[in-house]
Amino acid sequence: MDTLHQEWQQTCADLPLTARPGTPTYDDALADHDAEAWSYLDDWATHGHAAIDINTTARSPRSHRVPPPTAKPTPVVGRTTPARR
Repeated sequence: MDTLHQEWQQTCADLPLTARPGTPTYDDALADHDAEAWSYLDDWATHGHAAIDINTTARSPRSHRVPPPTAKPTPVVGRTTPARR
């Protein structure tokens, strides 16, 4: 989104001085920008809360994090190893 915003600012700077909102030159450039940004805005609207949650968790103090699980095999009760004949 930041890159698209920078590109839009550059596009606006490159437009002729007569290109203002409501003129075909400006409106066409804006329509192109909006079309390019649409999928990114849709992704943000759909998944943005997850990105914010991940960022919040990553920035929280370590003491609030759940410790990583320890991998210990669980003994199986009542199972025997078959004997070789």
